[in-house]
Amino acid sequence: MREPLTPAQLEELRGELESNRARLERLVTRARGEGAVMLDQTAVGVTSCRPLLWRPASGGVLPPRKIRIPDQELSTMAGWLIHSGPCANQAGPRAGRGQSGLGLAVAVVLSAASACHPGGAPPRDSLAKGTGVIEVDHVVPATPDNLSWGWFPVDKEPIMTVRPGEVVEIHTLTGFGASGDQDPVTNLGEIGIAASEVPQELVAFWKTHTSRPREGRSGHLITGPVFVDGAEPGDVLEVQILDVRPRVPWGVNFTRARSGVLSETYPGYREGDPPLAIPPETPDQEPEDFHIIRTVTIEGREYGVWASGVRVPLAPFMGILAVAPDLSTESYGVDVPGVRRSGPPGRFGGNLDVRHLTAGTSVFLPVFHPGARFFVGDPHGAQGDGEVSGTAIEQSMIGTFRFVVHKTGAIAQPRGESRTHHLIMGLDTDLDRAMRNATFEVVSFLVTHYGLRPSEAFSVASAAVDFTVSVAVNGVQVITALVPKAIFPDSVRRR
Repeated sequence: MREPLTPAQLEELRGELESNRARLERLVTRARGEGAVMLDQTAVGVTSCRPLLWRPASGGVLPPRKIRIPDQELSTMAGWLIHSGPCANQAGPRAGRGQSGLGLAVAVVLSAASACHPGGAPPRDSLAKGTGVIEVDHVVPATPDNLSWGWFPVDKEPIMTVRPGEVVEIHTLTGFGASGDQDPVTNLGEIGIAASEVPQELVAFWKTHTSRPREGRSGHLITGPVFVDGAEPGDVLEVQILDVRPRVPWGVNFTRARSGVLSETYPGYREGDPPLAIPPETPDQEPEDFHIIRTVTIEGREYGVWASGVRVPLAPFMGILAVAPDLSTESYGVDVPGVRRSGPPGRFGGNLDVRHLTAGTSVFLPVFHPGARFFVGDPHGAQGDGEVSGTAIEQSMIGTFRFVVHKTGAIAQPRGESRTHHLIMGLDTDLDRAMRNATFEVVSFLVTHYGLRPSEAFSVASAAVDFTVSVAVNGVQVITALVPKAIFPDSVRRR
């Protein structure tokens, strides 16, 4: 029988795990059907799951990327499993010694044996077809060095360089709990979030937050920039969104009496407009200003569930999808020279909050700097059009993206595309102007890409295109026009 690890050995092991984190992230994998779910080490230790560690029988280091678990190998892997002890957030006494870092770093929970996925990524249909995985070329963790707080630093050294066509997995964080006086584990623990449900990257960021500049900046945690080789000013960067999945089983939404469209800074506010009356639950409590929303799976579908029992289907997406902005043309969102805050979106993308940009869609962004310099953040579990309270289900996510550089077809505004629709956007600080801009963009798109006459394009836009208010609370309003592809017969081919 092995002797228990000493505290010093456990500390050494933790250090080894942390140093191998970037390589560990490459091992995120899925098996078809009732397969295995890969979790990072923050997942080990939830009280309702018994964590497992696995390693190759040889004791060597697992390959760093493109790992998948075919069905026929699951039984072989069962021979590698070694129990780590009763839900402690550490490698337990039976984890063994002398193994290489990744051999000890990988936590696996069998989805057939457990319905909880704390800190990791639950199985999603988009990953359960074909081989059951999306193979990635690079993984970008949400380490402090990879995060910017509330702005798009155009001169920041790229955190990674990728080639067009490569697949990149990027980890993101919601900023809830990242900047309080208490560390996130303590802070979030006071409102019912278990330590095992707090990403370690959030704790690491919190340790750096007091040293970061705040003037002229917003509150988002943004991962990037990723340099896309070959992208040049004037090009279009297509970001294919292959997957977006929760990394924690909770999110948060804020509801203050004067937040969102009820704020005194909202363009539609008029002197004397009343706030929303939000009484406390009990006389000795403060009025509710945030809601913790739990993620559950019901009959194979993921939902966000409020305390009342209301449940909303999850539709994960990234609120911020951006390239580095051209500061010389940014007339809004620059309050400090050289600092483009992340709150309002712009021609470069940014805080678009277009809920339709889920897995299986693409966003197209005009390029202003060599390498495009891609940023992503503001992860959401679900959002309604408008985002009227000022926030969605703010929930840390993992996104998987493929980058394509287009040398022709320059665009003036961000655009998107799904399997069924073209997503044409209009932006302005005035909601009415945003609607006009979106209309002009739709007409231009139909003329350029489908050969319609301007008058006919305007007519089609009025009869067949839905114009939605994607977001009304970010200073710059976003109207998204949904152009259905089904209205174009084969005789009207896209150019």
